[in-house]
Amino acid sequence: MAALLPPLRHHHHSLLRLLLLIIFLPNLAISEIKKTYIQFDSRAIILFEQFGFSPSGAASVSISHATLRPHPPNLNPSSLGFILVPNTFFPFIANESFFAEAEHQSFCPLSSRFVFTLLTFQNLDARTSSGNGSVTIAASDEYTLLFVNCAQNGVEVTMDVRTEMYNLEGGGVRDYLPAGKAQLPSIYFGFFLAYAAFLAAWIKVCVRQRPTLETIHLVMAALLLFKGLKMVCASEDLWFVKRTGTAHGWDVAFYVFGFFKGILLFTVIVLIGTGWSFLKPYLQEREKNVLMIVIPLQVVENIASAVIGETGPAEKDWVFWNKIFLIVDIICCCAVFFPIIWSIRNLREASKTDGKAARNLQKLTLFRQFYIVVVGYLYFTRIFGSALEAIINYQHQWVVTVAVELVSLGFYLFVFYNFQPVERNPYLYVGDEEEEAAAAALEMEDGYEL
Repeated sequence: MAALLPPLRHHHHSLLRLLLLIIFLPNLAISEIKKTYIQFDSRAIILFEQFGFSPSGAASVSISHATLRPHPPNLNPSSLGFILVPNTFFPFIANESFFAEAEHQSFCPLSSRFVFTLLTFQNLDARTSSGNGSVTIAASDEYTLLFVNCAQNGVEVTMDVRTEMYNLEGGGVRDYLPAGKAQLPSIYFGFFLAYAAFLAAWIKVCVRQRPTLETIHLVMAALLLFKGLKMVCASEDLWFVKRTGTAHGWDVAFYVFGFFKGILLFTVIVLIGTGWSFLKPYLQEREKNVLMIVIPLQVVENIASAVIGETGPAEKDWVFWNKIFLIVDIICCCAVFFPIIWSIRNLREASKTDGKAARNLQKLTLFRQFYIVVVGYLYFTRIFGSALEAIINYQHQWVVTVAVELVSLGFYLFVFYNFQPVERNPYLYVGDEEEEAAAAALEMEDGYEL
């Protein structure tokens, strides 16, 4: 069989790439029942999904229409198959690979004593080219489902794959959400109620302050509406996945409302950063250019998010779409800072010439606070949240969701409170008695640079 295995370095490098993928892209699947079509794929290792198991959980794989191209006459069918690996055992498998390399021996993950073999091509029905395999989990851990191709000469695999993973609740009820994420439907529904109350309060404020209502306040109301709808769709999506293994269409609604929420969020940040509707009724050309960059990029980002969520790591282009998502998100996050910086500089320059020191000081202070809060919000939800998800135990992954959503809610509260329609808005009203003190304070601002 050793002669039928590929060069060791091929699988050794595949294992290293797999470990990096698991570390830096920890949220690989929500583990609904998945159907994947693999076509002419010669990858040595194909990552299907990860799942946090509790004791008595189970995993099953079934394949059909399996073909190999080319099909060497001496091919050992047991050199291709599906394995389930506890994530804590990956270092041991890597050690096996290093040891085999040092001994100049061939190594195939299918032969490792640290994996559970679900199904190999040797178990397929010769007539229908189909088969299935399953395993019951005895020890709780986060497991990774892999397809391993140890055939030689670049054998390409084509097959239809159906994967199913679940834990068992009391009474033998199946739970298709991984341990650590089973609480997410309730968590998202709780945040939906919070945003519904938030929207009701915002509408009440807008009605009460109708004389000072600006267009931006209506855009902010739409943002709250779509944020709340996204939360309730996320809750329903995961609830159906939890009970049935499929989203029953709620995933489509989730992506649609998430699309509008993403566009409105960055639009609100940009418009507030420019002072549109507060300081001026128009946008300068460079500010329009920022919007013309951010909005199309948000379309691309939401398309990438949908592709990532609905395909899975087994697809060849899945990593590519993750890269697209990350790059576009970084560009959008950087782009929204420019209008805020421009407004801060404009206010600093205006304070020297227009004689309205106190008003400009309050505007400048508010913009600086807004800048710091936007930086903190984007940093936490994009970087710190992902880092926390990578290091926290799989059984407590729900904590990451709670932390990120609480920070998001806090960000919304800050923005909406400071830029609400009020009669004496810091942008528009300052009493004459404050001018003298503010003028002295602004003299100290000349040395400040953002």
